[in-house]
Amino acid sequence: MTTPQQPIGSGFGAASTTADVIEGIDLSGKVAIVTGGYSGIGLETVRTLRSAGAEVIVPARDHDRAATALKGLDGVGIEAMDLTDPASVDAFAERFLASGRPLHTLVNSAGIMASPLERDARGYESQFATNHLGHFQLAVRLWPALLRADGARVVSVSSWGHRFSPVVFDDPHFERRAYDPWAAYGQSKTANILFALAADERGRADGVRAFSLHPGNIAGTGLGKYLSDEEKRTVGAIDENGDPVFDAASGRKTAEQGAATSVWCATSPRLDGMGGVYCENVEVARPVPDDEVREWGIEDSTRLVGVMPYAIDPVAAGRLWKLSERLTGSAIR
Repeated sequence: MTTPQQPIGSGFGAASTTADVIEGIDLSGKVAIVTGGYSGIGLETVRTLRSAGAEVIVPARDHDRAATALKGLDGVGIEAMDLTDPASVDAFAERFLASGRPLHTLVNSAGIMASPLERDARGYESQFATNHLGHFQLAVRLWPALLRADGARVVSVSSWGHRFSPVVFDDPHFERRAYDPWAAYGQSKTANILFALAADERGRADGVRAFSLHPGNIAGTGLGKYLSDEEKRTVGAIDENGDPVFDAASGRKTAEQGAATSVWCATSPRLDGMGGVYCENVEVARPVPDDEVREWGIEDSTRLVGVMPYAIDPVAAGRLWKLSERLTGSAIR
């Protein structure tokens, strides 16, 4: 049985911060890996997990930038890894597995958004390759360490933007259809949700549980570097003067508020025995009812909540898992 995709009464809300959700939780002796852990909500996630006693490892494509961002944080290690380079992902995983350590928490927080059409060395569309396939390969390669933890969580940072597209299985890399940066982003974020559903299905009997989440709209993280100022104003991320807007009730959050759902999914005792669900505002989200399913614009992200039915479809989750195994050459062994 999968966990019902319904709110559980977490006691938290949109304005809750990482300090709120980590209060009273002791992670001493735990090991966490956080991709994207040197900027935005990834950095705040690292800080919070470390503050509770966890040893944290941050894979980084840019070591110097990571070292600058993480300066002064003891107990945080930086390791080389590029999500778009399969050999780099394998090498990182092999180094970790060779250490013999268990992995209690894997937070897949790195990502790109609405980028121009680019392809990796395999010819894979960059948003799908970075946001989903790289993280899929990383999790699968690290699976033995997750099992070793005797109780682990895999957390995938998705987005409200999954509403822009399901996974288009017949053409995931835009080889036969016109490229749209928002459709590509939406597809990759739907893939994050389906991945959590499928990973939880495969891991729950061994104590590996998986979650996905929408963090909110967080200004100043670098994720919106491809957005025009007009688009940023449309979603209310900046005001007419170009200054960031913070209003948690409408999803415009600080990094501490945005990372709260990641940290909650990674650590909350309220989620013990649960998994495979999509969360937002530090709560399990509701499914979007059929009568609310329609075309979406980025302006809707400040007022509508919930998860699309196609993103929590177990058949699609299984299909994506098989496709990802084939595209990455990675499988749980």
